[in-house]
Amino acid sequence: MDRLLTVEQVAEVLGTGVRFPRRLIEERRITFVKVGRHVRIPESALTSFVAEHTVQPVAVRPGVLRRVA
Repeated sequence: MDRLLTVEQVAEVLGTGVRFPRRLIEERRITFVKVGRHVRIPESALTSFVAEHTVQPVAVRPGVLRRVA
């Protein structure tokens, strides 16, 4: 059984305010569970969301400078 997190707990894990996880829920960008009128996010859904949105660094060869727009 997966641990269910409150919106406040998710915000704390992500280091954001509660508006961000609420917006993710409203836009259906993260899996959530309705328990009566309460909304909970499975811990595995949060882990998957973070993994899907993690950007890997780009390896730049030494001596090759890139201009920033």
